Amino acid sequence: MQPDRAPAGAIAGWWRGLRTPSRRISLALQGGGAHGAFTWGVLDALLEDSRVQFEGLSGSSAGSMNAVVLANGWMHGGRDGARQGLTDFWAAVGKQMPIGMVTRGEGDAISLSPASKLLANWAGYFSPSQLNPFDLNPLRDLIEGQIDFEQLRATRPFKLFVGATQANTGKLRVFRESELTLDMLLASACLPKIHHAVEIDGEPYWDGGYSANPAVFPLFYDCDSSDVLLVLLSPLQREGTPRTVEEIEARIVELAFSAHFMREMRMFAHAADFSSPTFLTLGRLERRLQKMRFHMIDSSQVTSLQRTETQLLAHAPFLERLREQGHARGSAWLAEHFDGVGRRSTVDVKQLFA
Repeated sequence: MQPDRAPAGAIAGWWRGLRTPSRRISLALQGGGAHGAFTWGVLDALLEDSRVQFEGLSGSSAGSMNAVVLANGWMHGGRDGARQGLTDFWAAVGKQMPIGMVTRGEGDAISLSPASKLLANWAGYFSPSQLNPFDLNPLRDLIEGQIDFEQLRATRPFKLFVGATQANTGKLRVFRESELTLDMLLASACLPKIHHAVEIDGEPYWDGGYSANPAVFPLFYDCDSSDVLLVLLSPLQREGTPRTVEEIEARIVELAFSAHFMREMRMFAHAADFSSPTFLTLGRLERRLQKMRFHMIDSSQVTSLQRTETQLLAHAPFLERLREQGHARGSAWLAEHFDGVGRRSTVDVKQLFA
């Protein structure tokens, strides 16, 4: 009597399964106001590719908006629903700025008008309680009309990590998809010079970018996927040293919003070295660190993102241009690096961040 044997086809399928790496990734989405439309384009390209599967999405400010809008759209219509949701959201954002506040420069350059820049500088001398005593926030109505938070909490299509900063302590709080509310999402994008602090559980919150832009550690500790794709809006290196008062102030703000992220990525770069596998040190943390694979889509050489002032440029043609640039960058990453997902890091984290 012959022993039971698995069919040859089943064995071949099992072997292919071992050889085929997981294509599931987690996303770390940086914030940056209107520049978040670049991330919209990146996500659109990823959603077009059925090979890409998502597990966790972490973001602050515009990054958290993109993450939650994507999850809400996916909940209602899968990939196509997520793409449409992002399109609808950014189309609505693009209607927020009156045409008179925008000016066109040489070629197709778009920027804030001189009057808009003057108004922005002038507003910096007043607190939100003086400038906006009734706490008017067009983003609240926009999000409330598009996101079904109750269903999102119940359905949970992805793991969501929405970062906000406790204004009184400076601590980061990460809100999860199981608890997410409109106020929590607004807290993640609350710029204290424009909006009143958002109070949650008796604590005032400001923009998550002050304490994490974005938080990467939740994707390490709370996700099974070992592949993390960083989508960055702030260049890792600027050409030239700021000279004017305006340039220096803009760079100080940019550094403040990226410092925590840079420090966190530096930790990952060094921790991997300290967890070099040996027979005696194969603990859970060491195994996880050794398995982590990082990938990156950044904004280097994207001229539309080089001026920090355009983070306020919620103007439809500008947002659409950023979407096109982000889509091109996302498509290029898929063509060049997607085969590395599940196999290896496609960026040198130590060289970039250590």
